[in-house]
Amino acid sequence: MPLALISVYDKSGLVPFAKRLAACGWRFLASGGTAATLKEAGLEPIDIAAYTGSPELLAGRVKTLHPAIHAGILARPSDEDFAELHAHGYEPIDLVVVNLYPFEETVRRLKADAKVLCHTKPNEDTAESANIAADTNPFPIVQSASLGEADIVEQIDIGGVALLRAAAKNYARVGVLCDPADYDLVACEIEKGSLSSFTLRTLAAKAFARTRDYDTAIAAWFAESIAEGPSSGSSIMQDPRLSSFGTTAGDAGDETPGSVFSLVGRVERMLRYGENPHQKAFFVLPAEISAGQLSKEIFTLFKEPVLSAEPIISTEPILEKRSGQPDAIGQTKCDSASGFISGPLGGHVLGGKELSYNNLLDLDAAWRAVLDFEAPAAVIVKHLSPCGAAEANSLREAYEAALACDPVSAFGGIVALNRRLDSETALALKELFIECIAAPGFDEAGLEILRAKKNLRLIEADPFVFSREARELRSAAGGLLVQEQDRGDPIDTKWSVVGKRQPTAAELEALRFAWKLVRHVRSNAIVLAAGRAAVGIGGGQTNRVDAVKQACERAGGRARGSALASDAYFPFADGIEAAAEAGVAAVVQPGGSVRDAEVLAAADKLGIAMVYTGVRHFRH
Repeated sequence: MPLALISVYDKSGLVPFAKRLAACGWRFLASGGTAATLKEAGLEPIDIAAYTGSPELLAGRVKTLHPAIHAGILARPSDEDFAELHAHGYEPIDLVVVNLYPFEETVRRLKADAKVLCHTKPNEDTAESANIAADTNPFPIVQSASLGEADIVEQIDIGGVALLRAAAKNYARVGVLCDPADYDLVACEIEKGSLSSFTLRTLAAKAFARTRDYDTAIAAWFAESIAEGPSSGSSIMQDPRLSSFGTTAGDAGDETPGSVFSLVGRVERMLRYGENPHQKAFFVLPAEISAGQLSKEIFTLFKEPVLSAEPIISTEPILEKRSGQPDAIGQTKCDSASGFISGPLGGHVLGGKELSYNNLLDLDAAWRAVLDFEAPAAVIVKHLSPCGAAEANSLREAYEAALACDPVSAFGGIVALNRRLDSETALALKELFIECIAAPGFDEAGLEILRAKKNLRLIEADPFVFSREARELRSAAGGLLVQEQDRGDPIDTKWSVVGKRQPTAAELEALRFAWKLVRHVRSNAIVLAAGRAAVGIGGGQTNRVDAVKQACERAGGRARGSALASDAYFPFADGIEAAAEAGVAAVVQPGGSVRDAEVLAAADKLGIAMVYTGVRHFRH
């Protein structure tokens, strides 16, 4: 008969679950409150102390930490391991059901009560409200305002963590349950025969995630208490700094290289979608303030994204496929195959002063944008949005065309190049004040030229760094927003010419370029392009017509005959009318406005070719 070890703090759902297992012929090992609960339900658990031959020690601190228990869990499904077990009179344990002492909840309530005490005079009303809070709490926790450090330490589970890790390690044979929400799933599979290998592995992953989060919360509490305590000038031991999302372990900036920053949290809700409908997204609460158990792990929510195919008009491709060959971009010292990121943009800083927070954000934006282009390309970014971009036959030509888009905004910006930087391009770059240059490599002559500007940051970046990242994170009040990266149009995207006038071949080339770039511009985003270069960019505006006017104003006379890309649909015809007044000849946009017919009628009247993609690319 199979044997389950059950040791739970939260007993919700336990009795119905145990009865279903008992009906399938399972036996139970249990102790303390868990054993009492099972006995009250008419079940007959084997007492752990009787099974091990060792009494509970140290007021219950030691119950399951015994070879009879851990050997039974860790025994592999082999004749040798089972024979060794039986030689010592032990049995294999087939299922471990454990949830942990509520350390996180205890600390959370301690902080919450401390805030109440700080803002409320101590009187009978305060005590009464504290008692009400205790009654509504799902776990019977001692009033946290009365807890001392020793009481909090008692909430650190030792045996439970050891049991979860042992069972998860041996997932090939042993099931491990750390969340009552999974009782029904496990009982259903057992009633049908046995747990599947997929379920065993999934439960193990969840158990390891739970112990990870639990240990992170404990480490953060210790680090925070050290940060708040008296400093000792005589101590040679460095503080174990562990700052984490949602905790206050030290002030921002106290962290040192090698210290740990954790992003542990609980998925609070799935969002309707990310910045755009084709991007999945969810909201994460920090582990410190999240109530209840992990219902689903972040790493199971998304599959690796499929890189988009190139856009199609009807059934004919209008873009060449990306080769994806490393030598098309240049050599790099980064260890792309290892999956480890060694520095900014997955690469190395080759020169210049220290990088700032804003430098890193702008570098990220510029590098993401330039890697979208196959031919030699340059992208100039200022304040997280491109202010110039171009493709050309050589890197220097691409940079000069990108700079021509908006040389005023380019001053003090970030330049990203998708080819190894050569001396000719370095000489052109030297003439402008810029903060950083990112490229997949630098030849020696180009490096020497640029190093003469001692404050200029030079980053040898990994062209494959983003292929290892399926998601991107942003902080929001009280939590994190997580979404799939926008890798471009989904693979089945087709472009449709919806206006009366067909775009010319030159206009199509410009439309393709502008559409690649527009998803990197802050919304509302408008890009005007001529050939393979941006001539005017408008973004970050609160309405689309202003973004059109901004792009056209920056383009000046170059707007005449240009192609325009809009990251989202035109809600009114005024944007098209503003574009036509500047001389724009063709437009690509998602379509989908309730006034599409009105907007299209204006385009037809003004002689503008209109193409719909059906895909939006907001970048907030």
